[in-house]
Amino acid sequence: MSSQGRNSGVVAENRQARRDYEIEDTLEVGIVLQGSEVKALRAGQVNIAEAYARFDDNELWLINANIPAYKNANRFNHEPKRHRKLLTRLKERSKLIKAIERQGRTIVPLKLYFTKRGIAKLLIGVAIGRKNLDKRHLEAKRDWNRQQERLLKNRI
Repeated sequence: MSSQGRNSGVVAENRQARRDYEIEDTLEVGIVLQGSEVKALRAGQVNIAEAYARFDDNELWLINANIPAYKNANRFNHEPKRHRKLLTRLKERSKLIKAIERQGRTIVPLKLYFTKRGIAKLLIGVAIGRKNLDKRHLEAKRDWNRQQERLLKNRI
């Protein structure tokens, strides 16, 4: 067992976001969860690949994140795809609003994790969407870099 403890660490990661978007800036935010949602997170049952964040009445909301119902919660269960409020400071919120008002910016969740204290946090990124051509160039560049590393490793 690691020094962080059993319940801390990454619960879900949105790997697709780094391929589909150019991440300009990241920010750690809190997330408002119900008890059964926390239990489902600790069980590792979450999908943030199709999720995004948006502002509604000057509050930041996580949309389309799927946290399946926790089996043992019975009648106190939660709605799996409900909108979840994200907690930010006022300065951070105004900075995010300004960032997404610019052309083509969006807020995407990158990583959902527990801190050492056991608090659920979400790492969000302000991003610009990539075109398919950009994605292919990025993949080709990564492949070339991997090949270079292999060649240098074998050379030594």
